[in-house]
Amino acid sequence: FPEMLSNPKLVLVQGALNVVMTQNVTLSCLSESGSPPVRYTLFRHNQQVSALNRSDLTPALFTLTISSARDVGEYKCKAEHNTSSGGKYSNSLNFTLIEPISKPVLSSPTSQAKKGQNVTLSCLSENGSLPITYLFFKGTQTISPQKTMQKREAAVIFLFIDSLSDFGTYKCKASNSFPNNTKYSNGFNFTLAEERSHSQPLIISLGLILLLLITGFALAIPFFIIPLYKASE
Repeated sequence: FPEMLSNPKLVLVQGALNVVMTQNVTLSCLSESGSPPVRYTLFRHNQQVSALNRSDLTPALFTLTISSARDVGEYKCKAEHNTSSGGKYSNSLNFTLIEPISKPVLSSPTSQAKKGQNVTLSCLSENGSLPITYLFFKGTQTISPQKTMQKREAAVIFLFIDSLSDFGTYKCKASNSFPNNTKYSNGFNFTLAEERSHSQPLIISLGLILLLLITGFALAIPFFIIPLYKASE
């Protein structure tokens, strides 16, 4: 009787679990104890992908090409003797497809600001595999620590407009685990909001008071001034 096989180990020997389209990966499946020959079968989502026979205790190597989204997910392998029913299953490996990010959009609730005002900037890439890391710039200088977002939501920073030099061009960049994939946003500029003169409200108030006095005087003529004039004749 053949010696019972141990549960095989499924190991990634080439590539990565985070894969890009058209990438090749190689999996090794091996039962470290048991009597050969051994038949190894690779499954994806419980569907058979490939099978190999080994006449000795050497690993079965399965090379795959990730050509579509259906090629990712959970993989397992099964080791069995050709003369027996059943078999032993391995651990599982999960492949995740990573996608390049789209150009991020930099925006703010307001495009005008004045000195002494707090403002916010938001940076968001609407497409691409998570997590996404964002970094904000003014000119070529970074203005905040990088922010890594685990959800599809914008990275936000808060700024204090302290001087005219804070009205330069702002940008952000986004990157994820997709290789050689960094995208920069559009440029964003705050414009200086016109500040009202402090004397303007005072002038308006004085004008209203003068208008009320003139109106009051005009209304008083028929009732007080004309009777007093007639009485003096």
